[in-house]
Amino acid sequence: MAHPFETLTPDLVLDAVESIGFLSDARILALNSYENRVYQVGIEDSEPLIAKFYRPQRWTNEAILEEHQFTFELANIDIPVVAPLIHNGETLHEHAGFRFTLFPRRGGRAPEPGNLDQLYRLGQLLGRMHAVGGTKPFEHREALAVQNFGHASLKTLLEGNFIPKSLLPAYESVARDLLKRVEDVYAATPHQNIRMHGDCHPGNMMCRDEMFHIVDLDDCRMGPAVQDIWMMLAGDRQECLGQLSELMDGYNEFHDFDPRELALIEPLRALRLMHYSAWLARRWDDPAFPHSFPWFGTERYWGDQVLALREQLAALNEEPLKLF
Repeated sequence: MAHPFETLTPDLVLDAVESIGFLSDARILALNSYENRVYQVGIEDSEPLIAKFYRPQRWTNEAILEEHQFTFELANIDIPVVAPLIHNGETLHEHAGFRFTLFPRRGGRAPEPGNLDQLYRLGQLLGRMHAVGGTKPFEHREALAVQNFGHASLKTLLEGNFIPKSLLPAYESVARDLLKRVEDVYAATPHQNIRMHGDCHPGNMMCRDEMFHIVDLDDCRMGPAVQDIWMMLAGDRQECLGQLSELMDGYNEFHDFDPRELALIEPLRALRLMHYSAWLARRWDDPAFPHSFPWFGTERYWGDQVLALREQLAALNEEPLKLF
């Protein structure tokens, strides 16, 4: 059977945007997105809009609207975030079986790796976001946990015939050892789940006119605050310690960070490694994935994964980063 996104033609995209009252100028540009489909659509006598078409059967309507509500909570207190457009009183629309949302176009550039001045300002922005995120929980969006990001990921990979037979025993062995260690660290580390971005890599914290703004809250969920912090760090241990200090100086101006959560950085990195491989496996029926990730399934990829998980297991036995 054809994948649903194969029917999402340029004409359908334009029809969807026009179905809610906008008049397009027929210009359309596909943007870099795999989980969903995102397009820049030209609008007559106005600025282009960004149309995001949600992957079918991923989130419920309630979960999508909960993401929108969180974005508006941030925007309403002037936290710079790209919020969905409200049109005819709605943010979530439907056309030809696809759910979609429109956003204003906001360009920008990603932070410079290791730039301490930028990290201080990013820390301020993350602290402000988490101060809002900690006021109440999500009700319809799942939490980041060892079970869904770790054990469920391993189950997907083992049952899906994605790992070459020659590497399957090695991958399964190190993955199970890693998950056991992750569980132990989680159990021993006090932490509180809050509403957080969930995929806070530097590409989702864009800078324009010397101001950072938050984009793409599609993966927002409940989880420890440190999940949105560790992906801002780059380099060796000493470099990360200096970067972490700058981030926390800015962060703690707006929200109190529990330093005990730093022990979760390497467990969270381990879960992200496994979840990424499982994400590719779960999306393999989408034609965009074999085209864009042709190395998935090769012995070289899985050999590198075995090595990465072994290195991650070693990292879990090292002393966590600490604030001074």
